[in-house]
Amino acid sequence: MYPIHQVREGQVFIISAPSGSGKTTLGKELINSLPDLQLSISCTTRKPRPGEQEGVDYFFLTEEEFEKKRMKGELIEWAEVFGHYYGTSRSRLTQYLQQGKDVLLLIDVQGALQIMEKLPRVVSIFVLPPSWDALKQRLEERGTDTAEEIQRRLEAAVREIDYWSHYDYIVINETLTEAVEKLRSIIIAERSRQEKMKEVMQGLIDDFRPRK
Repeated sequence: MYPIHQVREGQVFIISAPSGSGKTTLGKELINSLPDLQLSISCTTRKPRPGEQEGVDYFFLTEEEFEKKRMKGELIEWAEVFGHYYGTSRSRLTQYLQQGKDVLLLIDVQGALQIMEKLPRVVSIFVLPPSWDALKQRLEERGTDTAEEIQRRLEAAVREIDYWSHYDYIVINETLTEAVEKLRSIIIAERSRQEKMKEVMQGLIDDFRPRK
C-alpha cells in the first residue's frame, strides 16, 4: 500500500475507429476489466437502436437541445457523423477527472482531434480491423444498416484511416480478446508514467528516509 492517498487527476483515453471496427464492444470490455476507468457517455441526435438505453449508451437529444448545448459551450467536442450530431459534455468530463477517474472516450476522428487540441496529456488510440474485407463483413453482419449506409461507412473509413498518425497507439482488432488485452496494456502502462507517479513517489521517498 502506498504511503500517501492523495487523489490524482484522472487521465483521458480516446479510442477512435471506423464504424464497424468494434470500438463500442472494446470499450465495454475495458470498463468491465479496469478499475477507476469511467466511460464518457456521449450525447447524440440520432434515434436509439434496439437495446440501447438512455444514459447508458448515449444521452439522446433533439437537434434543438443539442444546438443549445453547443451554443452555450457545454460540449468540449462535437461532430456531425452520417447526418447526426454527437458530442461530449465538458462539465461531466471535468468532474470525472477531478475525482481522479481515468475517462474513456469512444469518439470519431473529428471529435478526437478537438480533444487533443484542448486537453493536455491525452492518450489516443486508433483501432482498425485486420482488413477492408473484415470491416465490410462486420458492418454487414451487425444488421443495423442498409446497403447504402454500409457503403457510406466504408467510404468514411477510407478518409478516417488517413488520420492514423495523429494517434499515440494503433491497435488491430483481429480478435476481441487480443485487442482488449492490448488496450488494457496501454492503459496500465500509461498509468505508471513518471509524471503520473510524482505524488506517489514523493510519499515513497519520504517513507524511505532514515528515521530519527
